[in-house]
Amino acid sequence: MPSKAHVYRLGRVPYRDAWASQAEIQRRLIEGKRSDPPQLLPHSVLVVEHPPVFTLGTSADAGNVLTSRTDLERRGAELVEVDRGGDVTFHGPGQIVVYPILDLDRLSTPEGKPLRDLHRYLRELEEAVVMTCADWGLEAGRVDGRTGVWIGPDARGPERKVCAMGVRCSRWVTMHGLALNATTDLAWFDEIVPCGIEDRGVTSLERESDLEVDLEMVTDRLVAHLGTRLGLDLEAGPEDVWPQEIHEPEAT
Repeated sequence: MPSKAHVYRLGRVPYRDAWASQAEIQRRLIEGKRSDPPQLLPHSVLVVEHPPVFTLGTSADAGNVLTSRTDLERRGAELVEVDRGGDVTFHGPGQIVVYPILDLDRLSTPEGKPLRDLHRYLRELEEAVVMTCADWGLEAGRVDGRTGVWIGPDARGPERKVCAMGVRCSRWVTMHGLALNATTDLAWFDEIVPCGIEDRGVTSLERESDLEVDLEMVTDRLVAHLGTRLGLDLEAGPEDVWPQEIHEPEAT
């Protein structure tokens, strides 16, 4: 049976604000599941855009940032060290960023496989993005040993990353998530070695697809596919309210 999840489409949000919100929701989910008796809070899915920001994960090589912090700030971009896995990536306008804060102990795939497995969880995130790319006529997939979703190799060249991923999990409750380039200005990625991968580039739905790329439409499809792959019963969270302000126990 699908597990209830509130979806919050928060618009353009500073990175640190979204990070703080994720951490607070994760904390409450963990406290709820550890209480006696347990309080099963609904999962949350935050959907945002960020102003330009470069984030460095826990395994990041600082040398993969090719421009000084001062120069990035002059261009209006932040540089933030974060607690997700992975190397350095960029977030900015035209990119759909999804942060699922989920209790994996309560979730399973459509095939009935438990999601209490970070590798499986990441593969399901990737599958939702692959399905979204297919909605825009694109054949996307995975590359062995490299997390994320890729397009190619094809007549246009080697594989290009269209979606980056990085997660953090505590007590099997997730935070952080995925960033799908829809209409992103890809020039920003010239300031870094994206995800620490020197021999491959990045791309966007807009660059690859012959169809119109509308952010709202892409977001709708991506969220729906995530719900399917992660076993979530999705409902919209109240508008204009930060999710940590309304996160209440789920009725049992």
